[in-house]
Amino acid sequence: MSQDFEVIPAIDLRHGRCVRLRQGEKTNVTVYADDPLAVARQWQEEGATWLHVVNLDGAFEDSDAENLTATARLAQHIDLPIQFGGGIRHPADAERLFDLGVKRIILGTVAVEQPEVLDQFLARFGPAAVVVGIDARHNRVVTHGWQTDSQHTPIELALQVKAQGVGRVIYTDVARDGMLSGVNVAATAELARATGLQVIASGGVAELADIQALAATGVIEGCIVGKALYEQRFTLGEARQAAQRGILEK
Repeated sequence: MSQDFEVIPAIDLRHGRCVRLRQGEKTNVTVYADDPLAVARQWQEEGATWLHVVNLDGAFEDSDAENLTATARLAQHIDLPIQFGGGIRHPADAERLFDLGVKRIILGTVAVEQPEVLDQFLARFGPAAVVVGIDARHNRVVTHGWQTDSQHTPIELALQVKAQGVGRVIYTDVARDGMLSGVNVAATAELARATGLQVIASGGVAELADIQALAATGVIEGCIVGKALYEQRFTLGEARQAAQRGILEK
């Protein structure tokens, strides 16, 4: 495990605008900015090393043309590598994103329902460019923009995709996402320890103490932060400092 701990700011796109949802509910949306590029530039100035972009329209199987246009602008005008998730169902979808400048893609529903298609992604793009998003509610993986429950536990799915060649997953506790209720450190660390995968935490980061606790586990690669940054609970610089304190703790 690297000594670094990545704090990755999130840009969730809905109709080309920067928004946040509560618990993934498409009707429970807050618009934070009309210009995602201005937001991304702020994160870059504050020291971000990656940008996490979520195509909410794609995840909900709505038209996502505005989001793809916004993503292309991001890739063209900022120097941060972009990881992108939402609505990626076929290798051709990923090819289009890589052509736009995205550096790695996040697969969710496909990895659960069509493992043979995940094999195609891995064969075509390699494990460094393919991340699996494991979104869970009450210890069951959810799919289709968090609207559908599956029978997998997070650890079961993680071990399955690891056997297929995946090296990195993003774990989201859906019940906490957008709620500022605190991150699920224990479940995230358990997933990392049980699988040996690189695990990025997502969902519920509310305080600097959450980031420090994640970093202090020594087994979690990083975390994605959204609402807490937008609501100015702390700055990205302060978040990165908290991660360093956690690394020193472990």
